[in-house]
Amino acid sequence: MSIALLPLAASGTLIATGVTLLLERSLVRVLAGVIVLGNGINLLIVTAGGDAGSPPLLGRFEPERMADPLPQAMVLTAIVITLGVSAFLLAMVHRSWQLTGSDEVQDDTEDRRVRLRARRGELVDAVRARREAYRRLVAEQRAELAGLGTEHARHAQGAQDAQERAQRKRLRARQRESRREMRQAIRAERERQALAIDPELEGDD
Repeated sequence: MSIALLPLAASGTLIATGVTLLLERSLVRVLAGVIVLGNGINLLIVTAGGDAGSPPLLGRFEPERMADPLPQAMVLTAIVITLGVSAFLLAMVHRSWQLTGSDEVQDDTEDRRVRLRARRGELVDAVRARREAYRRLVAEQRAELAGLGTEHARHAQGAQDAQERAQRKRLRARQRESRREMRQAIRAERERQALAIDPELEGDD
């Protein structure tokens, strides 16, 4: 299998031109770059597939003289994908022209700040400082957890004892309240009996 140099050089030129256009700010140039890059890659795939041969039909032609159908299938798929991407970029160009009157991609304010800080080296220093602060925080937390590991059991035991004492106090208070209510009921019953006041006989002659 021999590869022609002229199509190979043409595909390399198209790919280089497409990559150069993709780096531009204008969406129209980006669209042109996508189209040119897709055509260059398709030409490269077809060129790498070898010389043209007989149709790939078994039983009618010799296998040695058949053309490879895989590059053709890949190029056909790439054409469809390039068409979809081009339509999407064309819609973006139209929408950008409607909103801003230009097809150039503008820098965001935060992007400018990040670029300026990166030039001065502040971004790298800030990242290192945050990493060191995070490491110190993790070390302090681990030391604190290790120191409080033994105290946690004592605090838990003390909290359990305090809860038991509180429950005992509440139980004693309930018992005192019940005894007081019982004494009041007995006293009221004795007074009723002493005065011969019977609620069931009230209203009778």
